[in-house]
Amino acid sequence: MTNSNAYKLSVLIITLNEEKHLKALLSDLDFADEIVIVDSFSTDKTENIAKSFHKVSFIQHKFENFSDQRNFAINQSKNDWILFLDADEVLTPELKQEIIETLQNNQTYSAYFFERIFMFEDSVLKYSGNQTDKIIRLFNKNLARYDEKKLVHEKLIVNGKIAFLKNKLIHYTYLSYQDYREKIIFYGKLKALEKFSEKTKPTVLHQLFHPVYNFLYNYFIRLGFLDGKKGVIICYLNAYSIVIRYQELKKLWNQNRRLISSKT
Repeated sequence: MTNSNAYKLSVLIITLNEEKHLKALLSDLDFADEIVIVDSFSTDKTENIAKSFHKVSFIQHKFENFSDQRNFAINQSKNDWILFLDADEVLTPELKQEIIETLQNNQTYSAYFFERIFMFEDSVLKYSGNQTDKIIRLFNKNLARYDEKKLVHEKLIVNGKIAFLKNKLIHYTYLSYQDYREKIIFYGKLKALEKFSEKTKPTVLHQLFHPVYNFLYNYFIRLGFLDGKKGVIICYLNAYSIVIRYQELKKLWNQNRRLISSKT
C-alpha cells in the first residue's frame, strides 16, 4: 500500500433519533482519525450530540434504504479503511485494540467479519437465531461496496480476502418491546419493497407458512427456548416482521394493478 491514508480509519455511523446511544458510542471512538455521521433528519438531540465531538462530520441525507445510505456514507469518508458501526453497538477495549493492530499489520485482507453479542435489555441473548451472527464492518472502501439491490439486511460485496476478528461487537438490539417492534415493522416494509423490485408475488404459502416456519425454526432448531421469555419475544417479533413483509408486498402489487388499470 502506498496511499498515505492506507492505515487511517474513518468510522461511519448512520442515525435517526439516536440520542440515547450516540454520546456513549462517540466517547469511545478516540482511536478514529475521522467520524462521519449520516443522519436521516433526526428530530431529537442527535445532531447536537454529534456536533459536540470535534472529530465528527455531521451530514443529513434523505433515507431511501440501508444500502443507499451506507454507500453514501462511504463516499463522504476521507480514508481508505472504514469501520461501520450502528449507534446501538459497543466496542470492548479488546476489540478496539484488535482493530488498531489489524490496521497496523494488515497486508493481505480486504475486509473483516465481526461476530456480535446480542443484548436483550441488560442481559445476553444467547440463542434465538443470533448465535452464529457475523457481519463485515471493517473494510477497505476501494475493494467493497454495498449491494444496491438489498434494501435491508444489506450485503457488502468484497473484492478480495476476508478474515475474522477474534473479539466480539456488543449489539444492544432490544431496549423495549415497542422499540424493537417498530424496528422490525420498518425492516418488513423495506423487505417488501425489495421483493417487489424482484417481481416476487406473495402466495398463501408465503403469508401463512413462512412466518410460522421462521418462528418454529428459531425457537426450536436455533434454540430460542433456551432464552426463556426473551426467546419467545424475539422469535415472535422476527416472525411478525415476515407477516408485515407479505402484507406490504400484497399492497404493492394491488397498487400496481390499480395503476395499470387506470392507464388502460
